Amino acid sequence: MTYSFISPPNAGRFVLSNATLPAAAVSGYAAPAEEGLVRADIVVADGLVSAVLPPGEAPADYARSDLKGGMAWPCFVDAHTHLDKGHIWSRNANLDGTFMGALEAVRVDREAHWSATDVRMRMEFSLRSAYAHGTSLIRTHLDSIAPQHRISFDVFDDVRDAWKDRITLQAVALFPMELMTDAAYFADLVTVVRNKCGLLGGVTKVGPDLVWQLDTLFRAAADSGLDVDLHVDETDDPGAETLKAIADSVIRNGFQGKVTAGHCCSLARQDDGLAQRTVELVARAGLSIISLPMCNMYLQDRYPDRTPRWRGVTLFKELAKAGVKTAVASDNTRDPFYAYGDLDPVEVFREAVRILHLDHPLDTAARIITTSPASIVGRPDIGRIAPGSPADLVLFSARRWSEFLSRPQSDRVVLRRGKVIDRSLPDYRELDSVVGA
Repeated sequence: MTYSFISPPNAGRFVLSNATLPAAAVSGYAAPAEEGLVRADIVVADGLVSAVLPPGEAPADYARSDLKGGMAWPCFVDAHTHLDKGHIWSRNANLDGTFMGALEAVRVDREAHWSATDVRMRMEFSLRSAYAHGTSLIRTHLDSIAPQHRISFDVFDDVRDAWKDRITLQAVALFPMELMTDAAYFADLVTVVRNKCGLLGGVTKVGPDLVWQLDTLFRAAADSGLDVDLHVDETDDPGAETLKAIADSVIRNGFQGKVTAGHCCSLARQDDGLAQRTVELVARAGLSIISLPMCNMYLQDRYPDRTPRWRGVTLFKELAKAGVKTAVASDNTRDPFYAYGDLDPVEVFREAVRILHLDHPLDTAARIITTSPASIVGRPDIGRIAPGSPADLVLFSARRWSEFLSRPQSDRVVLRRGKVIDRSLPDYRELDSVVGA
């Protein structure tokens, strides 16, 4: 077991007293907030949050743990990851750190190594890490160039079932959209995604076939009842405007499913007028946007012997102000697209606050790894603390934002259905036989 700052009662009914909760992630409870934080007692009974009450009003005869002002969050939602790529850095590193270098390193690794056994072992390792950190739902994109789509979706289907009581899993088919000209391949991909209850994805690029590609994708998704999650404009080129094309296509086709766009980096490189028109169109089309701040800062504007000139992220505040659903996520983990990371939403949140300037005030910031991604992925029932919801909670000794954001919170306690889980992280040596030391 890792060191924990408290030991909650091992009882069927208990109280977490004197807790500090992020108001943005609490439902059914109103109290005066200070920079988005409220004080409460959380009553847990039979694995559920039975009540959220003002401090001191919980039943006196219940067992209790006094958090002494420490924070209690709902378990996290990580809405954009790449579990199939995870931890291959030591096997195929991206030596120049560029986007094109990452593409090539992953291609070489995938073609040489991505058997079912290899993908499953690395995927399981990542899930064990995420679970220990307090994550309850992950959406992963799966590289789906033939024949990998059948290998990885079969593995994912097995892993999803094995993990169903710990982490809810969703999968998106990620592929270069120019491959859609191969009608047999695309039809097979749609069949696999539909049979595995996944989502259609893809990487959009400016080109003469973009409108055809998007219209074909949305028609296929509509015919199969699938939602869509795309990789969009992951570049510093201000001429990359596929986000606008996606919104246009959604409106033109009357697509009724959920559409999510990840990255959208080039939006921040465009002039204010063009960017604002795109933001308004995205809002009208009902798209959701996921920003990946750690990976985007790592890859974007990287040139030899030159300091980067921008942060690589999208217009997060402008999109949110326009009413667009926005969230942040981990993205890649120890692979050629991002050499670091551990699928820890606390790290993602901490870095997002700094990179995107989500502070001063931090009143609603907690939503970006809790309620907002939960809503985006179609699970508004999770990622929040509410009476009647599962007692899936993450407890911290930190009492206020400065404490929370200044340390990694490695002494946190994770409860699932009111029970403390083992937060021991897997040892990287377990992967030596697969990816090397």
